[in-house]
Amino acid sequence: MTSILAEERRLAERRKAHLVKVREASIASIEKAGLLKLPLDRLEGLMKAVKTLGVEETERRLQAKA
Repeated sequence: MTSILAEERRLAERRKAHLVKVREASIASIEKAGLLKLPLDRLEGLMKAVKTLGVEETERRLQAKA
């Protein structure tokens, strides 16, 4: 039982580390795209639109315009 609990803790730590890596990669991607260079009000407006429309709808609309 002790070894199972230890394995569960290791897995939980690995999951947490993976989520941190994914988050860092996402932020790097946003930064590379230039979104972090936007003025705060424009970035907030963009994020509000994404939140309102949803990610899928936002992607669909952006792809239709491209």
